[in-house]
Amino acid sequence: MKTLIVLLGPTAVGKTDLALTLAEHIGSPIINADSRQLYRGLSIGTAAPTPEQMQRVRHYFVGTLDPHEYYSAARYEKEVIGLCEQLFNSHERLLLTGGSMLYIDAVCNGIDDIPTVDDETRTLLRQRLEAEGLDTLARELRLLDPEYYAQVDLKNTKRIVHALEICYQTGRTFTSYRTATRKQRPFNILKIGLRRDRAELFERINTRVDRMIEDGLLDEAQALMPYRHENALNTVGYKEMFQVIDGTWELPFAAERIKKNTRVYAKKQMTWFAHDEDIHWYHPEHTDEILKLVDRV
Repeated sequence: MKTLIVLLGPTAVGKTDLALTLAEHIGSPIINADSRQLYRGLSIGTAAPTPEQMQRVRHYFVGTLDPHEYYSAARYEKEVIGLCEQLFNSHERLLLTGGSMLYIDAVCNGIDDIPTVDDETRTLLRQRLEAEGLDTLARELRLLDPEYYAQVDLKNTKRIVHALEICYQTGRTFTSYRTATRKQRPFNILKIGLRRDRAELFERINTRVDRMIEDGLLDEAQALMPYRHENALNTVGYKEMFQVIDGTWELPFAAERIKKNTRVYAKKQMTWFAHDEDIHWYHPEHTDEILKLVDRV
């Protein structure tokens, strides 16, 4: 049976290099599962594959969207499953890799069929967020969908706004669309997780951020200023650089905040992945053991 190999792990753990080796070993292209690497112009801040790496192995879902384009895990699921159906005609094994938990889960388990939000509703909620703040929207969510309000992270702007968008557009609660029904896939799934000791991972994160600054992250953020309020730019690295551009923060301070916020994000990733008992865990340098596992499928 055809097999989708999913290489996952926290940011900066070392997925990119191993993914290239693994893709060449099994003769597969790489299907990206990093939600921010889908966007053009964000290559430095998202540590996107370099042109040389993309020439070495064919990549899908890298730099395919403009920063203002709306995208969702539901759309990603549909497009990746469609791509897999095509590629499995000529490949026994395919490789999907990244660290976006929801996107990986959408491909492996499916995602609820939640309606796509129209531009008018999205604009309305964005304007209300800017004018009234997150706390006001959260209180409204408590009235419209108390069940979801009791579960959601009240500091997660994206989730609160999206839940309200669904309430506004459909007249139904966001909760009513969340069935959590696991979908069956017509292929096997092998999950390989990469992890390092916390101190080792955090040092790699710090080094990566320093390199991003040296490579021109501030200039990249400057070029993206017209899109700063788009969801694609609501991410670690760019939010801090916008503060520098605004004159609120100095660059060294912003760099330290990026390191801290990236470490926090990495811990969230590991917590999410820790609940998945199907993941086979390895240190990124244990390449031979990983290749042996892959060759058994």
